[in-house]
Order: sequence, then C-alpha cells, then structure tokens
Amino acid sequence: MRLLSFIFLFSILSCSTQAQGLKGALQKVKEAAAPALPLSEADIAEGLKQALDKGLAEAVTTLARENGYLESPYKILLPEEAQQVVAKLRAIPGFGDAEQKLIEKLNRAAEDAASEAGPIFATAIKNMRFTDAMDILMGNPDAATRYLERSTYESLYESFRPVVISSLDEVNAREYWQEIVTAYNKIPLVKKVNPELDDYVTQRALAGLFQRVEAEELRIRTNQSARTSDLMKRVFARQDK
Repeated sequence: MRLLSFIFLFSILSCSTQAQGLKGALQKVKEAAAPALPLSEADIAEGLKQALDKGLAEAVTTLARENGYLESPYKILLPEEAQQVVAKLRAIPGFGDAEQKLIEKLNRAAEDAASEAGPIFATAIKNMRFTDAMDILMGNPDAATRYLERSTYESLYESFRPVVISSLDEVNAREYWQEIVTAYNKIPLVKKVNPELDDYVTQRALAGLFQRVEAEELRIRTNQSARTSDLMKRVFARQDK
C-alpha cells in the first residue's frame, strides 16, 4: 500500500515538473516570437551612451592604475632620439640602466594623467546628437573611438600635458633626462640633442588611451555578454543584423 502511494505521489510530482518545464519553454518561444519593442531616438542615444560610459570607464580605470601603461600593450617606450642617447651611455658608469629607469618614469607620468580623461569624455558623450549616435552605431567597428578622438583630443592634450609635466618632475624624470643628455653631449663627435619629453609622453599617453578605448568598443560590439543593460542589448542588436 505504501509503495502504491509513493508511486502515485511520484507520478504527480513528475507531471507537475514536466508541466512547469513545458510552460517555461512555451514562454521562451512566446518571447522570441514577440515583436521587439520599437527603439526611439532617445533610446538609441541613451543605449549608446551607456555603452560608451561603460567602455570608457574600463579604459580609463585600467590605464590610470599603477602599471596601467607600463605593463600593457600601450607601454610608452623612449623616442628614437632618446634611444640613441641611452645606447651610447650604456658603457658609462651610472647610466647602464638609464633606459629602464627612464621608461618607468615616463609610464608613471602617463598613468597619473589618465584619470584626467574621465570628465572630458563625459562631456563629449553628453553633447552627442542623435545623428552622431546613429553614425556610430551603424558605422565602422571603431566609429565611437574616432568620434571621441575628434571631439576630445585637443581638450585631453591640454589637460594631460600639465599633469605629465608635474608627474615627470615628481619622479625627477626631466632632471634625470637632463643628466643623461649632458653626459651624452660630452661624448666626442656626437650630434648634440635635447628632445622634449613632456610633449612626447603626452602624445603617446593619448595614443595608448584611444587604443584601449577602441579595444573596449570592439568588445561591446562583438561580445553580447559585454552589453550589461537591457537597453544596450536592444540597441546593439540593431547593428548585429
């Protein structure tokens, strides 16, 4: 008798589970078949802005942390003229590791400056028009990055350079560079040099920043899991077609 009761109860539970599973499957089919809600101009602009905010925050945060530039594909190396200088000085006591020290100082300056990008990017995104948003959404895989580069480069340069100079001075990079240049210019028969590091570091820092932004843009465009809001998913589904 107990066995029959157990079998009866098990049958009821099994049927209930199957019914729930069938109900869930039918709901998914219904949702997939349902027409997508139309996207307004405001929806498209807001969805793209969400994506840009997310990608830019990731790019800026990554580069602004310690070793953000130094241990990344965007590492700033010495300009060609400076490479020639330190190469000549390797055999001189006290300058054997000049290149390594200088590269670290340059990248520290870039990392300090990277945090300046956030507010400037935020303004560019806020001022974006619907036509800009549509051109970006349906444009090339780097359309958002190129839009931001056009809209913000001058402002970023003006904000980055003072921070780079201050940071270079804080780690004694420019003073150290002058010592290197002075020692180099004393070598017989060499052409005298004195390249400016702050302008070079600023330009390379910005180049690395936009390369990082471009990588984030591509990730959001090609990886659906990177679209972290329903609106982002709906908006970028339009470019997926």
